[in-house]
Amino acid sequence: MKVGFIGLGNVGGKLSGSLLRNGIDLSVHDLNADFVAAKVAMGAKDGKSPADLMQNCDVVITCLPSPAASAAVLDKMMPHVGRGKIWMEMSTTDAAEVERLGRTVIDAGGAAVDCPVSGGCHRADTGNISIFAGCDRTSFDRILPLLTIMGRRVLHTGDLGSASVLKVMTNYLATVNLISVCEAMTVMKAAGMDLATTFQAISMSSGTSFVHETESQLILSGSRDVNFTMDLVQKDIGLFQKLADEFLVPLEVSPLIIDIMTDGQKRYGERAQSDRIIERLEDATGLKILADGFPQELVDDEPEERGYEVAARSSL
Repeated sequence: MKVGFIGLGNVGGKLSGSLLRNGIDLSVHDLNADFVAAKVAMGAKDGKSPADLMQNCDVVITCLPSPAASAAVLDKMMPHVGRGKIWMEMSTTDAAEVERLGRTVIDAGGAAVDCPVSGGCHRADTGNISIFAGCDRTSFDRILPLLTIMGRRVLHTGDLGSASVLKVMTNYLATVNLISVCEAMTVMKAAGMDLATTFQAISMSSGTSFVHETESQLILSGSRDVNFTMDLVQKDIGLFQKLADEFLVPLEVSPLIIDIMTDGQKRYGERAQSDRIIERLEDATGLKILADGFPQELVDDEPEERGYEVAARSSL
């Protein structure tokens, strides 16, 4: 199977690297020529353009920063979509938009899958990230071998678009967890608690979370570089709020989180690293939320293993 990959940024660069490490016949494309050159040096082919990739590959994966970017790229590929072609959208995107775009692919004879990832860039780098996949079962079975190379746990979520709905929900929860852990650690610092001890107390308690166990370390080390920027956070939590508005769910926390991140962007830059949101509280209190012994970057220490499909729990 020949695979094309478009979008070699923080996440796409790592996912495509997993495909290369595992011997996939891979061609790549990105607006950044240096990103393409780096993958070519690792054994990939230069895919030249989105149109060339769709023409020459069985599967084309997109991992791009916005729904608009995905739409623009797919428009260039559409003349070459036909029977046997598969488009895999691994961006975090709007469910309605991915359904609309996917329908054009299906109507042209191809197959479409939305398959966003969750778990952080450090896990994308080792093939241990989690992947959701929304599509018909036949298409899922065709791409499952690729998904189990790029991810450890793979969940078939249902129809096209369902994976994107779940993905923006998980990113919303991650942002809530980030804000709450920033507040918790700042209050503990103000109360005179040692922050390394605070970190351990949270980790071994009912208050822990994936975000705490990863991003809290980068906050405490002062690195605050999680490879995820505030503009991407805003896109994701905005998509979640859009879903709530569409279905008339009167949320209270979500609008507040959006306001907090908006203020963070005004203070530190629209593309500031998301973990810098702690600095709002540091600025307000004069405290430094830092501790010795924490890493400057996250490294996945789990061995790379072939992934597997996770079955959803059946209702009784």
